[in-house]
Amino acid sequence: MPSPQVIRKLIIFTLMASSAFAQGPRVTIVNTPPNPAKYGKKIYPWKKNITATVFWVGEKPTPNNPTPNDKSSWDTQWMKNFGGYDNPKKSARNGLVPKAFTPKQNPFYIALPYNDCLNHAMHKPEASRVIPWFKRINPKPGQTVCKGRWVQIVANKKVCYAQWEDCGPFVTNDYEYVFGNKRPKNTKNKNAGIDISPAVRDYLGVGNSATVHWRFIEFAQVPKTGPWAQLGDNNPFRNPEANPDRLARLRYFEYLRKRRDAAYLKKDIRRSK
Repeated sequence: MPSPQVIRKLIIFTLMASSAFAQGPRVTIVNTPPNPAKYGKKIYPWKKNITATVFWVGEKPTPNNPTPNDKSSWDTQWMKNFGGYDNPKKSARNGLVPKAFTPKQNPFYIALPYNDCLNHAMHKPEASRVIPWFKRINPKPGQTVCKGRWVQIVANKKVCYAQWEDCGPFVTNDYEYVFGNKRPKNTKNKNAGIDISPAVRDYLGVGNSATVHWRFIEFAQVPKTGPWAQLGDNNPFRNPEANPDRLARLRYFEYLRKRRDAAYLKKDIRRSK
């Protein structure tokens, strides 16, 4: 037979369990995360008649472009991670890629004049307010939500798609233009407002300076049949984990799972009464 001390503990435990059962399960109220699926057909405004200039991974500094491109605003090993020097000379290219190597990242890349991060631990104060997808991503402090986003570019009666991989030309704080309706604040190179890679240049059939229209586009809307879908470990067509909305989807699915489990728990408790 159990000792009086054991019996006393069993009685106390039973009373506590009964009280907790009577009160029902504890429910933690959390904000509903955005459902990424509803953004799949989101339409962003066009930036029309924008001067585009050409830049490339590994570009050396010049008087007209004093910033070297062996690293990007978000990748200190950009040239290494890309696989080498993305030589823009037509004689050094095999179609849309360099002859010397097969790029390890998407050769269809661009730069826009905004960086959402101040440093590795902090975003710019306006970032969460002006970037349309910022809250959807819900990034950690200092984690960029711009790198890897897709844009649609129109020029020379052709349409091209590319990923945002660096900041420029010349400025990195022009959110009024990048996400708003202002013209580029940069005054150099005919007020250039976007840099395009050699692959983008050659696909569009333009020169090293061109007038383009561009806009952001959701990855779900990017055609998977173009050359922009063929290469790169940073390319969601080749590596699903590179999808900028992947974590947002996982977070939303986890939220739905918790709601489902909570609903089942409540139903079981009502049945047991």
